[in-house]
Amino acid sequence: MSMTFSGQVALVTGGAAGIGRATALAFAAEGLKVVVSDVDAAGGEGTVELIRAAGGEARFVRCDVTRDAEVKALMEAVIAAYGRLDYAFNNAGIEIEKGKLAEGSEAEFDAIMGVNVKGVWLCMKHQIPLLLAQGGGAIVNTASVAGLGAAPKMSIYAASKHAVIGLTKSAAVEYAKKKIRVNAVCPAVIDTDMFRRAYEADPKKAEFVATMHPVGRIGKVEEIATAVLYLCCDNAAFTTGHALAVDGGATAI
Repeated sequence: MSMTFSGQVALVTGGAAGIGRATALAFAAEGLKVVVSDVDAAGGEGTVELIRAAGGEARFVRCDVTRDAEVKALMEAVIAAYGRLDYAFNNAGIEIEKGKLAEGSEAEFDAIMGVNVKGVWLCMKHQIPLLLAQGGGAIVNTASVAGLGAAPKMSIYAASKHAVIGLTKSAAVEYAKKKIRVNAVCPAVIDTDMFRRAYEADPKKAEFVATMHPVGRIGKVEEIATAVLYLCCDNAAFTTGHALAVDGGATAI
């Protein structure tokens, strides 16, 4: 069964690389117009160039999701460009923590919560009125398997992703009868530039991380993109308030 999309326009934050880039490309491959956003202008423009090279329609809008005025301006830019918003993938996030809870700093806490939680909240805050005005739509937020359980030495990050799931479920219930669906995708370890930078100097550690997943490998960005598109598409019309683990079986252990 192929995915069906009745909407025309998708927004992807954190679209300069990794999961965000793969999802923007996947939306475009389905014939949707895509607005790519990120603080990394070069990377974001690169994603747009890839979409256009494949025959798709896209444009880049720089946005710091921790700033209300910039998020509001992003949504205004989406409407100015394409006249509507049908699907939003709130994917912008950071991961900078590497120590136990008592070793964390206030600066780390504020940075992680600012992007991962406030950023998702601000995006939904400004997206939902647009979706209400046109009679519905779908939002997917990037959480993590760290939002479904413990994440040793990443307690602030884990807290931020638990918060994303809380925001997702609450918004889903609040707007369910308004034909707005809100879900979250929860990846395990995925093969991104961030992963490669972290483990390229220690192949044995990378091998260990792979064994944490029962399937015996880490995930691919395209696998997360497929999950996001499913949660957005019309085939998932009865799915809302769900945190979908795409984790190679890691949370089943």
